[in-house]
Amino acid sequence: MPFKSVIFDLDGTLLDTLEDVVNTLNAVLDMHNYPTHGLDKGRYLVGHGMRELVRKALPEGVATEELIDSLLKDLMIHYSSNWNRHSKPYPGIGDLLDDLTRLGMKKAILSNKADRFTQLCAKELLAEWPFDAVIGHHSAIAHKPDPAGALMIAGMLGHAPDEILYVGDSGIDMQTASRAGMYPLGVLWGFRPAEELLEFGAKKLVETPAEISKFLGVA
Repeated sequence: MPFKSVIFDLDGTLLDTLEDVVNTLNAVLDMHNYPTHGLDKGRYLVGHGMRELVRKALPEGVATEELIDSLLKDLMIHYSSNWNRHSKPYPGIGDLLDDLTRLGMKKAILSNKADRFTQLCAKELLAEWPFDAVIGHHSAIAHKPDPAGALMIAGMLGHAPDEILYVGDSGIDMQTASRAGMYPLGVLWGFRPAEELLEFGAKKLVETPAEISKFLGVA
């Protein structure tokens, strides 16, 4: 088996968080009298980090840095109380993580979500499965698709990039994996379509977590 560890994206890959993110975003937009967004639109707003989520959600020509600062502050406050209303692991994720444990593979999470919320999600929604590294965005790490975070995790895991399977649901994840020298595997149960994943370098696409286990040689 060529892979010794797996790095997962969080939102749209391990966890279905879209409803909580979009509901919180809409509450902040409505509070400031800006148009809100449905879940289908929300799929294309998320993924670049929380600051960019605010920027992309505002009407064209409105997003000054001062306004983004103000709305981002409100978003962080509201999300602190609403991040786990509907969020949960996707079906089959638990079985996949159990398989990785049986295989002796190390597991990590790398997200563009703010680090404190990434840590909360892992601790409360994925508590049954200890991860060897969990990193969300913070000031010391550039947002994906910059490969710095992925390479930092590779060092923490003690594995070369080409020994790591990188699993995500967006073009951002596929770019991150490719730039880090890791194997980009795209999942189709998340927020973005197959076309985007392939465009940005996915070497394999899967429709269920069980297909990842099979790919890794689990009977």
